[in-house]
Amino acid sequence: MTRSAELAAAFAGMRAAGRLAALAMEAAASAVRPGTSTADLDAIVEQCIQEHEGVAATKGMRGFPNATCISVNHVVCHGIPSAAKKLAPGDLVKIAFKAKLGGWHAGIARSFHVGTPTPRGRLLAERAEQALAAGIAMLRPGMTIGDLGHAIQAVAEARVNGVGFAVVRDLGGHGIGREFFMEPHVPHHGTPGQGERLEEGMFLSVQPILVAGRPDLKTLPDGWSMVTRDRGWAAQAEDTVGITADGVELFTRPGSA
Repeated sequence: MTRSAELAAAFAGMRAAGRLAALAMEAAASAVRPGTSTADLDAIVEQCIQEHEGVAATKGMRGFPNATCISVNHVVCHGIPSAAKKLAPGDLVKIAFKAKLGGWHAGIARSFHVGTPTPRGRLLAERAEQALAAGIAMLRPGMTIGDLGHAIQAVAEARVNGVGFAVVRDLGGHGIGREFFMEPHVPHHGTPGQGERLEEGMFLSVQPILVAGRPDLKTLPDGWSMVTRDRGWAAQAEDTVGITADGVELFTRPGSA
C-alpha cells in the first residue's frame, strides 16, 4: 500500500471513530439535567457506542472502572461515575471518554451546565472551548507542540473584562490512533517554536482543562478523581484531530467531516 493510500485509510478510520464519539456525547448531553446520576450518563455513552459496534475504550484502561470519566464542579478529571452522584442545578459537569471503532480511537470531552449556569461557570466553560478552538485553528505541518500549547494558554489566561483562567499543567493531551495513548505528549501551555514538529498523518487528542483559581491538584482516595486544592471549578474541552497536508481535520464535531 502506498503512503497516500495508508493515510487515506487512517483518516477514514479516525473519521468514523470521531463521528461515533460525537454521537455518544450528544446522547449523554440530552440527559444532563437535575436529578440525573453520573452513572446514568455513563450507561448512555456505553450503550450508544456498543449499539454502533464500537468499544468504550476508557473502560478498563489502566484499571479505570467505567466507560466515561464524569467530573463535577471542582473535580477536574477522572471522576468515577456513581449512582449516588446526582446532578444539581447550577453544576458544571465534564464528560470525557474515548470511543474505539474498527481499531481506531477518538477522544472527546465537553463541559455541560445543569439547568441555569452560574455566571462564573458559564465563562469558564466558554473559555475552555475558545482555548481549544484557538489551538486547533493553528495546527498544520511544521508547527510545533509549543505553538499549540502557547495558543491555548494565551486564550485561557487572557484577562477579558477582568477575568482570566489558569491552565492545568499536570495533565495534557497526547497522540492517538491505533492506540489509546501515543506519542507525543501534548501540554496545553508552551513556548512558540519549541517541542516536536507536526507532520501530516499525526493524530492528536487536544484536551485543555481550565480552572477558576489555582491549578494545584490532588487525587482523592478513590485513586482516580483529581480535584483542585482550592476547590475552584474546572472546565474541559477535548477534540481529536488529524494533521493534513496543509492544515487540520477535526474528527469529533458533528458535521465536521
